[in-house]
Amino acid sequence: MPKRIADTDTNKAPIEPDADGHARSLRNRTRQDQFSVPVDIRSMSLLTIAVLGTVFMLHWASDVLIPLMLGVILSYAFGPIVDRLERHARLPRALASALLVATVVAATAAGAYSLADQTAQFVETLPQMTEKLRRAVREQRKRSGTPIDTVQKAATQLEQAAKESAPPPPVDRGVTRVQIEKPAFVLKDYLLTLTPSMLALAGQSMVVIFITYFLLASGNRFRSKMVRLAGPRLNQKKITVQALNEITEQIQRYLLVQGLISVVVGLITWLAFWAIGVEHAEVWGVLGCVLNLVPYIGALVFTAAASLSAFLQFGNLEMALLVAGASTLLHTLSGNWLTPWLTGRANRMNPVAVFIGLLAFGWLWGVWGLLLGVPILLIVKTVCEHVEDFRAVGEMLGE
Repeated sequence: MPKRIADTDTNKAPIEPDADGHARSLRNRTRQDQFSVPVDIRSMSLLTIAVLGTVFMLHWASDVLIPLMLGVILSYAFGPIVDRLERHARLPRALASALLVATVVAATAAGAYSLADQTAQFVETLPQMTEKLRRAVREQRKRSGTPIDTVQKAATQLEQAAKESAPPPPVDRGVTRVQIEKPAFVLKDYLLTLTPSMLALAGQSMVVIFITYFLLASGNRFRSKMVRLAGPRLNQKKITVQALNEITEQIQRYLLVQGLISVVVGLITWLAFWAIGVEHAEVWGVLGCVLNLVPYIGALVFTAAASLSAFLQFGNLEMALLVAGASTLLHTLSGNWLTPWLTGRANRMNPVAVFIGLLAFGWLWGVWGLLLGVPILLIVKTVCEHVEDFRAVGEMLGE
């Protein structure tokens, strides 16, 4: 009788033999093969709306956010120097910040002025280089004609023969033939069209300078305010201080490494191009230093421009390949070996996440997004690692 009750018990799942002849419960097998994940549709919808709104605001407020982020990054870079001036030279922090900002601006202006003649000569050779490129393309087309060029040549000859066999059209007397000539390229007229953009760039540069100065002069005031706003408990304040210290350390380490590597790349580029015989090697060295700060895109643009300039200068493909090979080798060593080796211990960023983040910020802010993408990702990663609800995002950005 107990056996009959057990067989008719509705609380048990039906029994099904498996491939080995053993009985197994269908309910247990379902539990082993699947697991339930609670999905809150409302939370997912709100998260999607928040992400889309954030992306829209980043793009819409780019004119304000880009100078602000540049000022913040520069304040991280120059902060240790101001601290040393305040501690060792006994200077007030506002005065030390003003002296440092003025020195950096003056050094930048002096460097630009020293290269003004070389840059002017380089710009003056651009029309000649363009004409050389056109002649080279024409000669290459004449040497190796494609089937489309052959068909086009045959059609032109047939059209010419038809014109010769046809009677000449009547000429109206008193009609003056007019020929429109394309005006020559004038650099001054081209610069006049760029005046609004140059004025906007100058205005944004002044905004960056003032933001950098105010952040440097304020010192630890913003840190203290953020610690007070973190919460009343001591644990919350401690976590906030740790996060701020890690952000400062990682950004300063990243900027120091990138600056040193860019300077080394610029010097080696100058020496290599000077040894090869490339004209205006100093200008190419400065361009190599600046473009090395732009991840991925900077090296490609510099290599393409340098190889094209070498081809137009020397007139043969071998020298262009030599310049392109030297530039590619230098940027490969600096980008794939030296930079990861120096920044790997401090930053520990996921390369895939960094690449996707740079694509996103490049789409939002252009070249400025490529420059600011990695520091912003470092800040986001550090904050997410210290916030319980966002540790999954920090884990995705980390190694």
